[in-house]
Amino acid sequence: MHLDVLDLRNFYDRTALGRAAKRAIGARMGQFWPNLDGESVVGYGFTAPLLHRYLDGAARVICLMPAPQGVMPWPCDRRNASVLCEETLWPLPNGEADRLLLLHGLETSENPARLLDECARALAPGGKALFIVPNRAGLWARRDGTPFGFGRPYSVSQLESELRRHAFVPERRVGALFQPPSTRPFWLRTGPYWERAGQRVARGLAGGVLLVEARKDVHAGQRRSPETVKRPMRILEGITIPDARPV
Repeated sequence: MHLDVLDLRNFYDRTALGRAAKRAIGARMGQFWPNLDGESVVGYGFTAPLLHRYLDGAARVICLMPAPQGVMPWPCDRRNASVLCEETLWPLPNGEADRLLLLHGLETSENPARLLDECARALAPGGKALFIVPNRAGLWARRDGTPFGFGRPYSVSQLESELRRHAFVPERRVGALFQPPSTRPFWLRTGPYWERAGQRVARGLAGGVLLVEARKDVHAGQRRSPETVKRPMRILEGITIPDARPV
């Protein structure tokens, strides 16, 4: 179930908790991708809050928004770079994206397997994708008052197993949103402290969201399937070959 684009915009732009979430996730993403100068960057879901930092240096920035969610003009101070699309039929040629970002896209998808196939199609050989999803063990996935309380939360092992099945090789993973999803002034004021402390706990994977960076596996289609039947059933054994000679 996709959230409405206006609800997502209002959360990140007009609530203190949403702005805190944007800062925390953006800081962790910045550790992975500090700059993407000259690269083609594509976001899917609701990635506008995180992609703005790359507008000046990247060769191209495209913000894809799924049809059930809706679309809004973005950015507001430049030429529009947001596009409404079907979640498994993106208006991009094969290998268009050097970097691909997903936020509020995978966990709300009605067909995550086909969505991941579309991600692999649009990503350039050797390109990298960053998947941001709610942590099923975190507090944020248990609260409906934030966008992270909707859809299908993941554990690290669940997400990475799914990525491997769709031509991705997970390389790095971290957590974010260690502060509680509370609007009380104390938790909002001390949010940066909890983010720093959380990064040192459980290898940083105990937060409200997970960030997993994965590389496109260019050899995935050339490998033999591990489900090859070693001893096929001899269903047609014993059936004689018809005599083709004329009577």
